[in-house]
Amino acid sequence: MQLDLFAAVLDEYLHAGNLPNEALYGSLCARGAVRPGAFQQRVPIGASGEQHSLAKRRVRWIQQTMRAMGLIERIPEQRGVWRATAKAKAELTPAQPKVVILGFHTELGIGIWGNAADVISRIDQPVSLFLTSPPYPLRQPRAYGNPGLSEYVDFITATLEPIMRTIAPGGVVALNVTNDIFVEGSPERSTYREELVLAIKRRCGLALMDTLIWHNPSKPPGPIQWASKQRMQLGVAYEQVLYFTNDPHQCKADNRRVLQPHSEAQRRLIERGGEKRHAINADGAYRLRPGSYGNATAGSIQRNVLNISHNCPSQRALRSRTDALGLPRHGAVMPLKLARLLVEFFCPPGELVVDPFAGSFTTARAAEDSGRRWICGDKHLEYVLLGKHRMESAPS
Repeated sequence: MQLDLFAAVLDEYLHAGNLPNEALYGSLCARGAVRPGAFQQRVPIGASGEQHSLAKRRVRWIQQTMRAMGLIERIPEQRGVWRATAKAKAELTPAQPKVVILGFHTELGIGIWGNAADVISRIDQPVSLFLTSPPYPLRQPRAYGNPGLSEYVDFITATLEPIMRTIAPGGVVALNVTNDIFVEGSPERSTYREELVLAIKRRCGLALMDTLIWHNPSKPPGPIQWASKQRMQLGVAYEQVLYFTNDPHQCKADNRRVLQPHSEAQRRLIERGGEKRHAINADGAYRLRPGSYGNATAGSIQRNVLNISHNCPSQRALRSRTDALGLPRHGAVMPLKLARLLVEFFCPPGELVVDPFAGSFTTARAAEDSGRRWICGDKHLEYVLLGKHRMESAPS
């Protein structure tokens, strides 16, 4: 509720111009952010027992917080009159360092407004899955901000190090990272991913289990300079999900949770009892015997190339709702189908999933829909509000 009040106060200043406190109080009651009569109700505070309005104290705390963040300013020589700053009108609203605010909750999880390191530092229970798509090291920063290439490895490892104290034995760390980072002015691909893998192993003590390939058939053409113009590269079609654990022999991932339907050919082969022939292929490396592949199974093991389009019905619905609410769209979203597959593969039902770069809260939605507990946070107020509305909608 405190986050809702913060957002309501900021919205009033963004749309009302110069706003006296009394007018602000009336507007907050009119929009339902504060119950009617709350500003008139007084209670004794402190040792003196002096009467004060708790509702006004909450609003004034928010005003001072916004002032410290550079979002509002006093009107000179006008007592109790504030206005939004140019910064507030032009940028996303970041959380203050070391300040973590509960944004919303469901029966299974909580959404938090706070910086990634601050969100992680508050976790005091075993984490089974740390799944996130951290900001990419782009030369042209997105609205939500991202580190540059030179500091990227340190940024990610510094984010991961605090989670090591709470990750459960066999817990999984999975990072969706981009393949399309180039040495500046060159068609040479950056080796930042390889450097990141080695740094995570050395600094965090995590073992690399696999590099999953997310093949995205609807990925936009690129890289424009090196594929479309200079013709030195092929068109990009995939990103990677780096998959680590702190204990390979106790790893919580289980591919039986994400079995795929048998193909028609597989189904027919099982029905006729498997192979009828005996064969030796590839210089003896592969052998077929009568009955091979004849055992009935619940499904096929998911391959580590994940063919999932970015054209996501859940994200399309979210964009429409985002526009209707007047909130900013997030510039980088993961398809819900991909997030749910990863959550179900990596994390047993009922256990805890964490994502400190929640963005549009796709990890939270996937965890909620599949019966996992979750803690997800984002440093920008607008995205936490977006996540709140997303989690209020019906399961996707």
